[in-house]
Amino acid sequence: MLYGFDTHELFRRPLPHALTTAESPDREPAFDRHRSRSKRQQLLSAGELGLNHEGQRDTGLLDASYPASPEGAIDTVGQLWRADLNRYEPLLQAEPSEPAWNEASLRWLVAPEPAVPPQRRDGMRVGFGDVAAVKTTADMFAELDDRFGGDHARHATVQYLSTEVTPLLRGQYTEQVGRALFSTVAEATLLAGWMSYDACRHGLAQRYFLQALRLAQDANDRRLAGSILSAMSHQATFLGRYTQAATLARAALMGISPVATPTLRAQFHAMEARALARTGDVRACEAALGAATHALASRNSDDEPEWISYFDEAELAAEAAHCFRDVNSARKAVLHAENAMSGSHVRSDFFATMVLADAHLRAGDVEEACRVALDALDLGEQLKSARCVSYLTEFRRNLAGVGTSKDVQLFTDQVREHRLWIASDERVGA
Repeated sequence: MLYGFDTHELFRRPLPHALTTAESPDREPAFDRHRSRSKRQQLLSAGELGLNHEGQRDTGLLDASYPASPEGAIDTVGQLWRADLNRYEPLLQAEPSEPAWNEASLRWLVAPEPAVPPQRRDGMRVGFGDVAAVKTTADMFAELDDRFGGDHARHATVQYLSTEVTPLLRGQYTEQVGRALFSTVAEATLLAGWMSYDACRHGLAQRYFLQALRLAQDANDRRLAGSILSAMSHQATFLGRYTQAATLARAALMGISPVATPTLRAQFHAMEARALARTGDVRACEAALGAATHALASRNSDDEPEWISYFDEAELAAEAAHCFRDVNSARKAVLHAENAMSGSHVRSDFFATMVLADAHLRAGDVEEACRVALDALDLGEQLKSARCVSYLTEFRRNLAGVGTSKDVQLFTDQVREHRLWIASDERVGA
């Protein structure tokens, strides 16, 4: 996802030093002025982090629950960032909670009027310039995520949020600034959730999504809140929780109804279709895809949030390709996947290319499946994404089912040194 960032503008100029060095082991670490602090934090105990295996705060962090107040969201998201930054293993290894999806969607739908914390008398003064700085920085991290995968700059993103954004949330601001700040931080926390999801840190990702939803609620940004529910739906489908995934997508549609835009409706219908395809309900899946297509055809780019601008005909074609592959309509999957390449979103194009390869395989065209999969691996050589490894693992297992033909042997010889192929070896053998 690009969240509306202009990629051409980004790559016309060098990235800030903090970003270009963020994940490079042979260069000076990012955020130099926090280096000594970060090194000290890595040695802190759970108790020093504000975490205690036997204490209430630790339990609250590991429990996936929807914050009861904006103050609760500020406290919890700050604690999540800090624990994540310090690689707190109980959090990194946490499992997602099925009840949390239902609780979050229901509480958001029936929530009273949004609220921001009472004005503080301590902390730094926060203005719209500070909010703009967070937005710009998060946009650049979003571009890195899209181009190199969630595991590339995830740690640097969380470091920025923990060290730079936490003081803003705990600062002094007017209600107007507070709502803008909450909306921007919700979007940045959504990005941290997507990155964690892409790294298959699913329990952590879910917790970020939950905090982002609460912040969006108190920012009175219902469009963004709906998009966060849609992200939860996407993750639930990936994890095999198809009923919850469909429910989350429908909750997103219902919750933003008064302020819905065509592109948002299209994206939420597409998420519903993805979940329904996995359940095998072909008719309902096709109905949801039809609704998505109809909605997207009426969009007006001037009325859309900038962060949904990535969702276009190619993205919808990619979602349709997933759906038809999952309901075993291989030829339809091929047709849609061939129209799903954006040419600019590397990871999305990798997913679409792998779906195209899998669709050719299911249609019985092994040679073409191998050729397309090779293209995907070449495209994904720079990606650090556990989700990409999962797509490749699924393809390899399906490929193993057709036997070791000449085409298969040639393909495996060509790809055995690719990074994602090597990363998938252990999963295929599992």
